[in-house]
Amino acid sequence: MRPRVKKLIVFAPLAILGILLVGFIGGEVVKQLWNWLMPPIFGWRVITFWQAFGLLALCRILFGGSGFHRSSSRHRTPEERERFRQGMRGRCGFGPSTSESAGQ
Repeated sequence: MRPRVKKLIVFAPLAILGILLVGFIGGEVVKQLWNWLMPPIFGWRVITFWQAFGLLALCRILFGGSGFHRSSSRHRTPEERERFRQGMRGRCGFGPSTSESAGQ
């Protein structure tokens, strides 16, 4: 058996277990926080674990994305980055641009 396939056989069940554990902990935390805060403050009703899990999933879809943060700055050239910085300096008024400070 190849080493890559062997690693996959070992890590796939662990990854699935980890995802389930994170989902359970996240749902339980949301449930506990909701039931601790919302009924006393706003008079809303207590929720179950599955409602909390659904609320967590809905929030991830609406606000959290996939959890992978891709930065578009990695794909910019140094010239594009400097042009962006100069534009922000001009709009926001953060000190002189690099061309002005280099001339003095």
